[in-house]
Amino acid sequence: MDEDFNVNVNTHSDGLLLHGVGGHMDVAAGSKLTFIPVPLTRKKYPVVRERVTTVTTPGETVDVVVTEYGQAVNPERDEIAEDLKGAGLPVVDIRDLRKKAYAITGKPVDPDFEDTIIGLIEYRDGSIIDTVRKVKGYGD
Repeated sequence: MDEDFNVNVNTHSDGLLLHGVGGHMDVAAGSKLTFIPVPLTRKKYPVVRERVTTVTTPGETVDVVVTEYGQAVNPERDEIAEDLKGAGLPVVDIRDLRKKAYAITGKPVDPDFEDTIIGLIEYRDGSIIDTVRKVKGYGD
């Protein structure tokens, strides 16, 4: 996840390919309400970051990120934030979740990419929303 609510399910944070998206973007775009439940960190890596390595699901289709440290609501969805607060649930700014994650794990090092494109992220409408580049020094 990133501060713009974009989701990456195509690459690890180190830039290496992960697996197929399994319909992630389709479910998010087709849902009336999209919650993304994630732990704030995985091992020594922050899950909520400034920017994802690869955009798989655009943030405009994500309504809420749910972590063990609270829920962050997309700023375009004020009514959802009010409903969650009214139910007594902790609503926090996604930037605060990112800061908490970095406080736990340290700021992540961004991968070093070559210019070589090894994959394209195609959105539901056929448009290309991101590219996957070869990580320097990997597979040489």
